[in-house]
Amino acid sequence: MKKLGFALGSGGSRGVAHIGFLQAMEESGIRPDFISGSSMGSVVGSCYAAGMSVKEMKEAVFDLKALDILDLSGNVLKNQAIFKSKKMRAKLGEYLGEKTFEELKIPFSCVAVDLITGDKVVFDGKHVVADCVQASSSIPGIFKPLKTEGKLLVDGGLRERLPIDEVRALGADVVVAVDVLGELRRAERPFNLFTVITRMVDIYDAGMTELKLKEQKPDFLLRPDMGDMSQYKIKNLERAFDAGYTVGKENAEKIKKSLES
Repeated sequence: MKKLGFALGSGGSRGVAHIGFLQAMEESGIRPDFISGSSMGSVVGSCYAAGMSVKEMKEAVFDLKALDILDLSGNVLKNQAIFKSKKMRAKLGEYLGEKTFEELKIPFSCVAVDLITGDKVVFDGKHVVADCVQASSSIPGIFKPLKTEGKLLVDGGLRERLPIDEVRALGADVVVAVDVLGELRRAERPFNLFTVITRMVDIYDAGMTELKLKEQKPDFLLRPDMGDMSQYKIKNLERAFDAGYTVGKENAEKIKKSLES
């Protein structure tokens, strides 16, 4: 049998679709040999790789309140972000403990970006998973960057929305990339300062992702249909979960067949 890898992409609240996708895979008897994640994909992927069940993840996400992970920064300019990251790190610690990548039940890696060099940073091995997932999920300007090993680390989606090469590097023969952001949609008006900035990021990200997909070419590119759901708002989570579940079920038999040697 060929080895299966899941590349779980970035996407804020739309990333809840990853949990629905994983449930569909489990119900179809499909379990990945490797997982790699970026941003929200790193959160879901790491928890699953650590042994957290789909049911536990769904309950945790649906019970989560903004104040559970958001702690206002006393000095926005000094701390380089609107929010500190202590609450987010503490919440990740609840799910992951202080496990290293080597202690996970499924081989896993995640992606962050070093603001100093602009380079992509891939974590696995002896690093503490919760620290690396925190870095992978620290949206620039929103969450305080993580300082470690001479690096200033932020959200992996800044450079790599879909960690396809990363899961192949772990050993995957067949790669299923779950892109919860999908193609760029027409924006809703009116714009304000926040939506102008986020729209700029979305436009750049969409262009870079399409270019990379032409080079990396996953065996399956799954894009759950969530319509105009915003990745920046914590609502419509059930819609995201259902979309991930649906796209997983629709492709389960094809994925199974691809693993036959």
